Amino acid sequence: MPRLKLATASLCVAFLLPPLPALHAQAGKDAPAAPLPSQILTARNVFLSNAGGLLDLNTVSGDPRRDYNQFYAAVKDWGRFNLVASPAEADLVLQISITSIPRQIGGEIVPFPAFKLTLIDPKTSIVLWALDEFLVDRPGISLILKKNRDKIFDTAIGKLVDDLKSLTAPSPGIAQ
Repeated sequence: MPRLKLATASLCVAFLLPPLPALHAQAGKDAPAAPLPSQILTARNVFLSNAGGLLDLNTVSGDPRRDYNQFYAAVKDWGRFNLVASPAEADLVLQISITSIPRQIGGEIVPFPAFKLTLIDPKTSIVLWALDEFLVDRPGISLILKKNRDKIFDTAIGKLVDDLKSLTAPSPGIAQ
């Protein structure tokens, strides 16, 4: 008889425990979104800053300002912001750079090139937000040809602009 009680208790515990993490996850998912810094949502005039980085011209075509030039053109074409000539005229500074972010591949830590877009308040120089976009997710045979690396570069710039669009899009229920 004690075995039967133990088995019954075990089954009850087995049925009750799985929903607990789901309830916890549900509570976190339904938590209200933290507000973005207001400058990100209200900015109209932006200054684009080039923080440089690791652009190796043996890796991709173009000149050392390729990332800056392409990002500038994409933001201008988007039309959401007025691009200004100095930070003093700006509501927000968009600082683009190329960096290297370590990722684990198997047992090794491998540096992966990535674009970093830092959104800065020009009045206080405080970083309000940062976005990263990897140029590649994993090493592969497609990286052998320069034209493929150029295509990957272009795609990553596009994704970075899309990330910025998503970030600055008005959210339902949030007043601007």
